[in-house]
Amino acid sequence: MTVKILSVSNGHGEDAIAVRILRQLQQQSYPIELAALPLVGVGQAYQQLDNVPIIGLVKSLPSGGFIYMDQHQLWQDLQAGLFPLVIQQYQTIRQWVKQGGIILAVGDIVPLFLAWFSGGNYAFVGTAKSDYYLRDEHGSLPLTGMWRWYRYFDSIYFPWECWLMKNSRCFGVFPRDTLTTQKLQQYSIPAVDLGNPMMDDLQPIKTDFNSLNLEENQKDRSLVITLLPGSRAPETYQNWQLILQGIHSIIQNFTDPNHGSMILPGNHLPSYQRLVFVAAIAPGLDLSSFSEPLPPLGWQESPDFPLSDVNYFLTDKALIFSREKAILIITNYQFNECLFVGDVAIAMAGTATEQFVGLGKPAISIPGKGPQFTPTFAANQKRLLGPSLIEVQHPTEIPEALRSLFHHPDPLKLITENGKRRLGKPGASRRIAEYLISSFLKA
Repeated sequence: MTVKILSVSNGHGEDAIAVRILRQLQQQSYPIELAALPLVGVGQAYQQLDNVPIIGLVKSLPSGGFIYMDQHQLWQDLQAGLFPLVIQQYQTIRQWVKQGGIILAVGDIVPLFLAWFSGGNYAFVGTAKSDYYLRDEHGSLPLTGMWRWYRYFDSIYFPWECWLMKNSRCFGVFPRDTLTTQKLQQYSIPAVDLGNPMMDDLQPIKTDFNSLNLEENQKDRSLVITLLPGSRAPETYQNWQLILQGIHSIIQNFTDPNHGSMILPGNHLPSYQRLVFVAAIAPGLDLSSFSEPLPPLGWQESPDFPLSDVNYFLTDKALIFSREKAILIITNYQFNECLFVGDVAIAMAGTATEQFVGLGKPAISIPGKGPQFTPTFAANQKRLLGPSLIEVQHPTEIPEALRSLFHHPDPLKLITENGKRRLGKPGASRRIAEYLISSFLKA
């Protein structure tokens, strides 16, 4: 008997997580028929998979899925046909269930509700919520602002969401971290702690990659700062301008006027011979929009710059600029390498920031104008990631954040442990796929 699984996801990041799980399902020996229904956008991530058709109606809406941040964008989506789109998508889900299919809901309450409303069996991968927003291992966090309503609830998930997850037709719930799983289990919800698929498939693609994680005894090396401006245009271009201001402040603060080398004051880490900035740009964005502002700021294009410790970026798919003893590499083909090579990140992104932190590394965030990376989003991300994320209010504050971060080794050790604990070990997609197949066989 073939198992029919329809992945229903509501966001670009959620699509990517669903793809990781579906890829692992394809590798199972049990016969499986897979399909996908992205509720937000056209589901470009699903195109990575063979034999996983997108069924039903899909459409890009003005908000890009961020309607919960801005009521004006909700109104724009409604004018663009949000309501009839949801109705048709529900009908697609319902038809799948009538044919004996099962729903894998990935995201938040929207796909979870549609899965329940379909009348069929379903599983839920909760990507959006974490109890770290409310508490950490040391106790409760201050419940101010939008979080004040949670003083009436014991879980990040509302009672109606818990009810949907506790339904007898829900055979598996996969929260994003251990803390959230333990809380849901207290409500007799079939929550299983299998890790976060977000941390899967992040190994560098290049076979000659040589990771540059912090090594205190390493001399004459570069300090590598990963730049994460986000993936949603035109917001990412606005974020890039703020990041460039931060780069300028770093160069001004950490240039040794006597020797021209880059230094970080501190007793425990060596001085660095140069600064290397690597910008991870989303594949669909034009690199020229990121390179055009550079020459007026003193950057010169240097495609042949000799830089042995990051020479895997020296390809025709990367733009390389130099300024004094600093190097800036811009690429939209080497995301994994950008994450692994960085010692620290300047981050104005959602998922990418979490992935960087999950590798055990610190990130510095600057609030933007949105619609995604607003001051509210940045503050909430700080609650989620804890000490691994350092907030600054202006790019000129980044050098001082770096000094504080690297002055002593103890905070770095704490950050490494914290990031890996909050995001989990790689392999979650495979574990979830195996659990789903095992549950199907038992049903």
